[in-house]
Amino acid sequence: MRLSGKLPAGDLTDWRVSSYYSASLMSESGLQAYVPLLLHLLIAAGLAGMLVVLSAAVGWRRPNRAKQQPYECGMEPTGDARVPFSVKFYLVAMIFILFDVEAIFLYPWAYIFRDMFKVSHSFGVYGFVEMLVYIAILVVGYIYLWKKGALDWYK
Repeated sequence: MRLSGKLPAGDLTDWRVSSYYSASLMSESGLQAYVPLLLHLLIAAGLAGMLVVLSAAVGWRRPNRAKQQPYECGMEPTGDARVPFSVKFYLVAMIFILFDVEAIFLYPWAYIFRDMFKVSHSFGVYGFVEMLVYIAILVVGYIYLWKKGALDWYK
């Protein structure tokens, strides 16, 4: 079948061949769709490599003691950089990330909350109850961590 600008008589929509997509059939692999992405990655890697080489070739190399010290926001560094941290620090950081990511799931739900009731009242109630269950699970997890002492920094 040859593309003549319109679909067969039974269809009501026009067929327009754009300049980006060709009317020819795809090859079996379909990899030609990834050529723009590959080209973009190659240009980005080439540009990054060129900037690093150019910086090394043109930049000044005059190391001194002040330049070799670690930068600590304008303050003199004190002590060893390899001081072990308490496990509590990592535990609280992971708990923060966990609850932060879970709280992010509330935003899409809040955005469509009114629209759920426009679809149907039962769908809106279902969405509301599901979010209450989700928040209840979060609260139970928070209370469990609190009772276990995971949030007590000075324990």
